[in-house]
Amino acid sequence: MATANIGFEEKLWSMADKLRGSMDASEYKNVVLGLLFLKYVSDSFEEKYDELAKDEYADPEDKDEYLAENIFWVPKEARWSYIKDNAKKPEIGQLIDKAMIAIEKENSSLQGVLPKNYARPALDKMRLGETVDLFSFKVGDADSRSKDVLGRVYEYFLSKFASAEGKGGGEFYTPSSVVRLLVEMLQPYKGRIYDPCCGSGGMFVQSEKFVEEHQGRLGDIAVYGQESNPTTWRLCKMNLAIRGIDGNIGSHNADTFLNDLHKGLKADYILANPPFNIKDWGGEKLSEDVRWQFGVPPIGNANYAWIQHMYSKLSPSGTAGFVLANGSMSSNVSSEGDIRRNLIEADKIECIVTLPGQLFYSTQIPVCIWFISKDKNKTGKRKRNNEILFIDARKLGFMADRTHKEFSEEDIKLIADTFHKWRGNVNEEYEDIKGFCKSTTIENIKNNEYVLTPGRYVGLEETEDDGEAFEDKMVRLTGELSEQLAISRNLEDKIRYVLRGIGYEI
Repeated sequence: MATANIGFEEKLWSMADKLRGSMDASEYKNVVLGLLFLKYVSDSFEEKYDELAKDEYADPEDKDEYLAENIFWVPKEARWSYIKDNAKKPEIGQLIDKAMIAIEKENSSLQGVLPKNYARPALDKMRLGETVDLFSFKVGDADSRSKDVLGRVYEYFLSKFASAEGKGGGEFYTPSSVVRLLVEMLQPYKGRIYDPCCGSGGMFVQSEKFVEEHQGRLGDIAVYGQESNPTTWRLCKMNLAIRGIDGNIGSHNADTFLNDLHKGLKADYILANPPFNIKDWGGEKLSEDVRWQFGVPPIGNANYAWIQHMYSKLSPSGTAGFVLANGSMSSNVSSEGDIRRNLIEADKIECIVTLPGQLFYSTQIPVCIWFISKDKNKTGKRKRNNEILFIDARKLGFMADRTHKEFSEEDIKLIADTFHKWRGNVNEEYEDIKGFCKSTTIENIKNNEYVLTPGRYVGLEETEDDGEAFEDKMVRLTGELSEQLAISRNLEDKIRYVLRGIGYEI
């Protein structure tokens, strides 16, 4: 199901602007996202409440009925219907603060996470009430949850807030179809899952969905993450709490490079979408870091620092799948070319996938997915020593709206199945497909100066042979072109004749 056509982002943004007044953009960001959270949990709760109310044998006020289905229990004073009924009262700010406190009391993992400053004098209470009224649509019912509306709206807000705060768009929500592709390729059935830049927690949510859909046990996976942005970290805590995911994302936000909160962790799966091409990542303080096993990453770009950080976190049989800007596949700036060569020669790269444009909501930077493993022989049944799989997926995807693409379920299956066939994890044999996928030797990659761009290896897509010899085809096409030109000249002469007849000369 498409997620791009939700259609109320602009409405939400106009709501945020209503509240803005003289507030700093970073301040009203917290105000709006807090309300978004409150509406989300209320939608989910009230949907279940209505269902229970229709059942004569059920009690809609029984907390256990909600906990049994991982639905967030919302006390009466925090329910949206109550907030909305009181939206026009001057004490609306105090009521929202009390709602946040009540929710924190019900969930210890949210202690100190939710914003509780709606009663402050600087916040216009009339505008706050109008904002509450604007939330007339659902963001947390089953349909909205299936589209990951919370992450989607948050992503839209990030790009808008970045503009309002005069910052570059360094933070990006990962589109759900890209996350699903990563999860289907990695198949995190059992073990430790880690995301070093976890954002609002989309990777964890999709991993849990994957396990559920494949009849696995949620208790078989453990979730670890880290996030540097305090607002995003809070949103992740909210997101995990809403969905009943018991994840360890640290007791506070922290920079992954400068303050690693999971130092001893060895993960079986790493899924990540690091911020692209970050210049100011603190590299000058980390030149002697033990994580730089393949070379010291350049101070001016964090891409190869992320790669090596993730490699350092892998268990002996672990695999990492992560999104990077396309430049990472071929850049020779500073030490990047040397690090890439060392990774290739050490046989740590399994697969590279180039993605179509227009997938990301807040950036047009072309992107790719890397898969690296500690030991390729342990990730698949087929021995793929000294080979890398290249997949060119740029022609896949569909336009979900006028400006954004998404992968269909068939696209995701095609890419993931290709990877699993190559690894030998399914019964079908892998075959190269011109223009789409190619298994290439490291020797060949070396001859191509260690460039990892799939288009260089997969070749051009084969076109169906119509049986006509090339020379005959050229004669036929030349004849058809001459015919068309003759028709055009004849038409031009007729037009001139008609125009002259009515007194025009051209």
